[in-house]
Amino acid sequence: MPLLVLLSLTLQIACAVHVVRTGRQYYWIWIILMAPFLGVIIYTIAEVLPELRNDPRSRQAARKVLHTFDPERQRRHIKQRLEVADTVENRRALAEECMRLGDYVNAAELYRSILKGVYSTDAGFLLGLAQAQANSADFPGARTTLDTLFAANPQFRSSDADLLRARVLEAQGDHAAALEQYQTLALGYPGEEARYRYGALLKQNGRFSDARNVFRDMLARAKHAPRYYRKKERSWLESAQRELASLGPG
Repeated sequence: MPLLVLLSLTLQIACAVHVVRTGRQYYWIWIILMAPFLGVIIYTIAEVLPELRNDPRSRQAARKVLHTFDPERQRRHIKQRLEVADTVENRRALAEECMRLGDYVNAAELYRSILKGVYSTDAGFLLGLAQAQANSADFPGARTTLDTLFAANPQFRSSDADLLRARVLEAQGDHAAALEQYQTLALGYPGEEARYRYGALLKQNGRFSDARNVFRDMLARAKHAPRYYRKKERSWLESAQRELASLGPG
């Protein structure tokens, strides 16, 4: 069968199935069948593309594809906005995009540029700065920033800030304090990172039985978690599986 004929037939079948599954008017099937390529093009423009534009999942998938092929695209776009309007919101957006790209040094500089005047003790911006500092291995700076954050915002509550504090304590060698913080976070942190880091630090300190229990609990909980959660936390769960295997039976 010629390639073009096979391609046309495949597209027609796909569009016809889409018509039936989405409850479109059946006259679309006749249009698709009577004018193979033209019918597919018309149907795609009239029915499929508008649906994709209004579907959050489709928009998210499109953004992922764009980020894969051009990871700097969004940063360029935000920089252009910042050149037009040098606002706190645009600086924040650029700092967050730098964080996403792993450009922690520039992210830290942007957060510092925001932390002035009425925003000098803003909890969200201080946390962003501390995260950028920790991710660029400036743990003393991150600890100072976190101290400033909690001193200026005594009512501030954030599991991400608590996790960052535990990471900083661990990086600076205060394992006892870090383990205590991780143990608290392991009970209610919305994700698996805190539990994984707790288990890994237990293992590092020779508490192998306790580490096994943490990793086993992670994997047991994941079995009953929704699919989207397992997908989101896959890297931590896979790391826990490897750590548990390295510990052996016990």
